[in-house]
Amino acid sequence: MASETTRQPGVTRRMWRWLWSPTARFGWGVIFVAGGIAGVMLWGGFNWAMQASNSPEFCLSCHEMADNVGEEWMRSTHYNNPSGVRATCADCHVPKDWFPKVVRKIKASRELYGHFTGVIDTPEKFRAHRAEMAERVWAEMTASDSQECRNCHSEHAMNFEEQSARSREKMVPGIEEGKTCIECHKGIAHRLPPRDD
Repeated sequence: MASETTRQPGVTRRMWRWLWSPTARFGWGVIFVAGGIAGVMLWGGFNWAMQASNSPEFCLSCHEMADNVGEEWMRSTHYNNPSGVRATCADCHVPKDWFPKVVRKIKASRELYGHFTGVIDTPEKFRAHRAEMAERVWAEMTASDSQECRNCHSEHAMNFEEQSARSREKMVPGIEEGKTCIECHKGIAHRLPPRDD
């Protein structure tokens, strides 16, 4: 019978030794732990950047937004209203769900391109491209069934009796016809762009 010292180590012991046995410089365990920490830091940094780029301070940090649509937003009911509820840029322009949010952030690179290449760097250039930019936003909101609006506004929670007669006359048939919010509410937070038609 073999003694305890001559017996082969068990599978668990061999795995444990392999996990911590040195490679050229570090044990595998150290490499896995360091990789895990790096992964958590990268993921956390990515999510931090996603949240930071959703803030109004970030959105209004370029003068194109601050001087044009930012001022309009600050004069709108989405910025200042009796209830004190404020809708920020991200509330209307960035989806809440993670994957659609990432897709929207990638699409936003087109706006950064316009910023850095000077396509919209003056009020005159911004106005020249404004209708095109608005049409793109409206198309995205229509495609999502105005989900960004519906994150705050629920037709099921609306008290139509408390609305003005004109609003009630428009809202009830619009809902019954299956219209999406942006079909009727263009220009609610920003001025409508000039139209050629």
